[in-house]
Amino acid sequence: MATIFTRIASGEIPSYKVAESEDFYAFLDINPLAKGHTLVIPRKVEDDYLFHLDEATYEGLWAFARKVAVAVKAAIPCKRVGVAVLGMEVPHTHIHLIPLQSEGDMDFRKERPQFTQDEFAATAAAILAEFNKL
Repeated sequence: MATIFTRIASGEIPSYKVAESEDFYAFLDINPLAKGHTLVIPRKVEDDYLFHLDEATYEGLWAFARKVAVAVKAAIPCKRVGVAVLGMEVPHTHIHLIPLQSEGDMDFRKERPQFTQDEFAATAAAILAEFNKL
């Protein structure tokens, strides 16, 4: 059975897409730590552990995530884009890219901000526009 992230990347489940390629997909986290919190996934590999990925997928995922992070930083006012790889909640390798003003913004236990569908859509469009410039 396909993971929820595989179903998102295939378009079966709607998402706020910020970037894609044949092998990778990036979309907004719907329970974000900050505006612009993005998840980056491999399309074709559902393994739940980053270090199980074959070398080409591993390296490609990080290269794609780097490009997405540059787009996030350009679209969302922040000091840095933080990176986290937890993989505990969804059994599909994914990288969190989180716009940060301080290290405390990376606390996954903190209360999450709420955004409207229009705000999510506008954020995704802004990141995608920056991604397409790269």
